[in-house]
Amino acid sequence: MQSMAAKHSIWPREKDIIFDLSGRAQRAEKNIGRENVINATIGALMDDYGRLITLDTVYSEYKNLENAEISAYAALEGQPDYLEAVKKVVFKGYMPNSYIRAVASPGGSGAIKLATWNYTNPGDEVLTSDWFWSPYVSITEEIGRTVGTYELFDENNNFNFKSFKKEFLRIADKQERIFTILNTPAHNPTGYSISDNEWDKIIGLSKEVSVNKEKKIILFVDIAYIDFASDDNASRMFFEKFSNLPENVLVIVGFSMSKGFTAYGMRMGAAICITSSENVAEEFYYACVHSCRANWSNCNRGAMAILSNIVNNSEKFKKYNEEKNTYKEMLKRRANAFVEEAEKVGLDILPYRDGFFVSIPCENSREVCEELTKDNVYMVPLKAGLRFAVCAVNENKCKIAPSIIKNALEYVKSQKLVENR
Repeated sequence: MQSMAAKHSIWPREKDIIFDLSGRAQRAEKNIGRENVINATIGALMDDYGRLITLDTVYSEYKNLENAEISAYAALEGQPDYLEAVKKVVFKGYMPNSYIRAVASPGGSGAIKLATWNYTNPGDEVLTSDWFWSPYVSITEEIGRTVGTYELFDENNNFNFKSFKKEFLRIADKQERIFTILNTPAHNPTGYSISDNEWDKIIGLSKEVSVNKEKKIILFVDIAYIDFASDDNASRMFFEKFSNLPENVLVIVGFSMSKGFTAYGMRMGAAICITSSENVAEEFYYACVHSCRANWSNCNRGAMAILSNIVNNSEKFKKYNEEKNTYKEMLKRRANAFVEEAEKVGLDILPYRDGFFVSIPCENSREVCEELTKDNVYMVPLKAGLRFAVCAVNENKCKIAPSIIKNALEYVKSQKLVENR
């Protein structure tokens, strides 16, 4: 069979499992009615009738922009007012005492690409938790890196610092750069958030390793879901812990407008560096701007204007936060309904604190997902379990789902026992 693609661009010809199940769920909704289907595959905030939620404060601002403000090229690094507004919306009152530079990116994915490309070497292993957003692998493996994992939870369902430390030191022992992705708060896919005490341990370990000046420690903090953590202030206090770190410890924050501004398709975000070294901050800026030019040139100017106009106008920002908070409360009710019902029926779930998803540990996740479709429940199979999108399912269905999931788990388990006799 003829092949024309370069060797490094040949990948398995597989359907994306999430989009496949989501498509099947949508067809089921058309055939038997949306009220009879639980579509928990969608990683976006939906209303109780299955319609995408779009914040009026965001899109009224967009519609009031002049055409030229939408269509003109933006600066490679992002518009100056946007970069300042991003710092305000990310840190609020908890900006670290450090040198901070920001560069615009196409969503949080672009920020990950900027960071991994510029702060790892070919063949390097990137560290993240064993429950993770699968595109971390796609982004890193395309540029010749690999992903290694630590166990996110210990036997008591607390953050498994012992496992984190073991894998962190293992990587530090074999390579110059220790690049770690920490998806918090409101982790995708578990809904877990790293506590202040856990951050102290992570930072303490980083400082210990940094005593060897040949080592370069990069903590990439993926905050894609921070605006749907329950408390805007409490969820940001950890940023202050990044003040006055050793010069060979660099923090890069990946910001996205997708969730907090319901701007999924606008593809707008930023990579923000936090460092005690002015030289490292400038180096970050110029490295990332070069990558922007080489990959996507510049970003969405209209989206930048939306965020800048809202954040820099106190009245608009107040209205935006009030509107966003009504949906945060909706999300909290849905998640509480699922978690409480899971406890009632004895469905084992991972510890949930905030965010769009709840995860259920299990074996044979694909078989369980297929079994669930018989009851018109559609979920996402992960390597170690199932992901349920409370962001996309109304409160009543969140109450119904746990018992259906538990039954499917027990059925598949019983079938496997029969097969193994």
